Amino acid sequence: MPTPESIRINSARDVISLKFADSDEIDICAELLRIMSPSAEVRGHKPNEAKLQTGKRNVIIKSIRKTGNYALRIYFDDGHDSGIYSWDYLHDLALNQAIYWSQYLKELHEAGGSRDPETRVIKIFDP
Repeated sequence: MPTPESIRINSARDVISLKFADSDEIDICAELLRIMSPSAEVRGHKPNEAKLQTGKRNVIIKSIRKTGNYALRIYFDDGHDSGIYSWDYLHDLALNQAIYWSQYLKELHEAGGSRDPETRVIKIFDP
């Protein structure tokens, strides 16, 4: 199992940087981490239960906690905090993020979804 030698979060809290023994430091944006969360809320309990994540363009990381000696738990500002990101999962995500990002954008397009948060117009009065 690849274990990160270092884990850093940038000051904007929208990117984590991971350094594994077999790679240079690799950045992963918060949006990709959020949409690829390994939680049941996102991935479901079965492959056909996965829920496409939309509106996560501006998500940031509130905090990161180590879980045992095998994973991270990432807390996002949208309230999501149930994903346990194993070292193997983070390693795969770091090395294959271009593939996952491309797949996500394709699924998002096909579903008519958006990366931007939903905006709601509230009509207060009629002039």
